[in-house]
Amino acid sequence: MIRFEPRTNPSAFLVYGVPVMAAAFAIILAAIPLSLAGAPILPAYGLMISGAFGSLFSISEMLTRATPLILTGLAAAIAFRAKLWNIGAEGQLYMGAMAAVAVGSGVIDAPSYIMIPVIMLAGAAAGAMMLIGPIIMKTRLGVDEVVTTLLLNFIVLLFVQMMLEGALKDPMSMGWPQSEPIIDSAILPPLLERMRVHLGLIIALISAFALAIFVKRTVWGFEIRAVGENAAAAKFSGISVTKTMVLVAMLSGGLAGLAGVSEVAGTRGYLATDLSPGYGYAGIVVAMLARLSPIGVIISALFVASVFVGADSMSRAIGVSNYLADLIVAMSLLCVLIGGFLTRFKIHFGRQKSAG
Repeated sequence: MIRFEPRTNPSAFLVYGVPVMAAAFAIILAAIPLSLAGAPILPAYGLMISGAFGSLFSISEMLTRATPLILTGLAAAIAFRAKLWNIGAEGQLYMGAMAAVAVGSGVIDAPSYIMIPVIMLAGAAAGAMMLIGPIIMKTRLGVDEVVTTLLLNFIVLLFVQMMLEGALKDPMSMGWPQSEPIIDSAILPPLLERMRVHLGLIIALISAFALAIFVKRTVWGFEIRAVGENAAAAKFSGISVTKTMVLVAMLSGGLAGLAGVSEVAGTRGYLATDLSPGYGYAGIVVAMLARLSPIGVIISALFVASVFVGADSMSRAIGVSNYLADLIVAMSLLCVLIGGFLTRFKIHFGRQKSAG
């Protein structure tokens, strides 16, 4: 007989070691499909490491890929901490990118120190607005936000496609569905010469540290944690659950919107429907690996980004599909969920002793 007994005080090793062990175990498990594909295991992993960290260019590409992952990871982390299951970061990212393009492609012409904050605010506001509907339906009608936020991703993508074929279409794109380019003063400047890593990385890091301070050191942060732990008890103690949920929605959607601004103004310079390879969904994995810690999100985003960049390099070198990166990330999430369960519960085997 198997029994699960709640742990009253999990050790620090379990709390902080589980994500690390989950990531390591996922990489070990990835050796199985890698060997089935006929690739040499150790050389393949060596190529992954060198592809992500072997040169300044590789590191800059890894940091470039990590930038939107940090922001979408933060978006998921703050939402999940309040038990707001925001699965719509992908759509919020695209709305933020579209707002940045709408404002930054020539509607306003100003110096960089004005244009960059303006497009950031526009993108964050657009992403935040995407969560207003789901929050109203959740708090007033009891509608599951997992469904509404997930479905909004597809609605937003279709809306973006419509806009790229209409009002936002670049007349110089020769029929290709993409927006007009963002003006030079709205482009996020690179951090290294001839490298793609840009100012968005600094913005993402500042956002992570600011969110950590906000959650741990402010009254609003305490209310968010209280609602996440027990909404009924928080309401009984005088905390407005609805107001707290709206605040969380604004923060979560705004951070996802900033990820869109980072991509469109930092790496592309224009909006197209292939802007994101799934950063909104990968941000959920990043947040879970980080155990919803804003600082931990930085570390887990760097891990996920290094897997993606390393797998791309490995696939080109030995002819193995770069979908292995998606497999490793997915297995990391599965492992961390199992590890999280084992952190909260002890497993006992055998018969339960009867009283007396």
